[in-house]
Amino acid sequence: MSQQTWTAVDDYFNGLLVDEDEPLLAAATESDSAGLPPHQVAPNQGKLLHLITRLRGARTVLEIGTLGGYSTIWLARALPDGGRLVTLEADERYAAVAASNIARAGLDHVVDLRVGKAIDSLPQLAREGAGPFDLVFIDADKPSNPDYLEWALRLTHPGSVIVGDNVVRDGAVTDPASADPRVQGVRRFTELIAAHPRLTATTVQTVGSKGYDGFTLALVTD
Repeated sequence: MSQQTWTAVDDYFNGLLVDEDEPLLAAATESDSAGLPPHQVAPNQGKLLHLITRLRGARTVLEIGTLGGYSTIWLARALPDGGRLVTLEADERYAAVAASNIARAGLDHVVDLRVGKAIDSLPQLAREGAGPFDLVFIDADKPSNPDYLEWALRLTHPGSVIVGDNVVRDGAVTDPASADPRVQGVRRFTELIAAHPRLTATTVQTVGSKGYDGFTLALVTD
């Protein structure tokens, strides 16, 4: 199988099942025009996040890693009236693009976009008594994934869902000797989940328009 086939399959199913409307298309286009890295989730992955949020019945969502706000829009649209999403972005330029995209989608009253390193913003959320969050989406710098997991557990409750993106790394995650700190961050993240008594989880490999990767889905049990 080839990347061309994976993309064609995504295009087929997206055309039938994923309604990527003007605000979502504009968010992707504006992010690209602004020179942001092409790391946002694919349309079908955004729809998956949307469905997981709805299936969980989430009212509060924490997103670690906003980029241009594409996944933020998918997540925020899944919330009921009165729902709230907090999203954390380290890069001021990325956050400015995201703020514009979120406002265009009419979601700025739902989304609390915070600029600064997540490792600094997360303790601030705890000090404020934010949460507990029903769903946490981790999609930021992979070396910090173990720290993000620790904070996610502090800011959730039994029944909360934690989703970690980009965990397969084109298969490099299987190499224990990898010198890539992103790979080592994902490996440690996975090992911590496996050993944690409050978590049950699985990881799903994915192929598609974004290449070969995968995500981890964890449930906080108590």
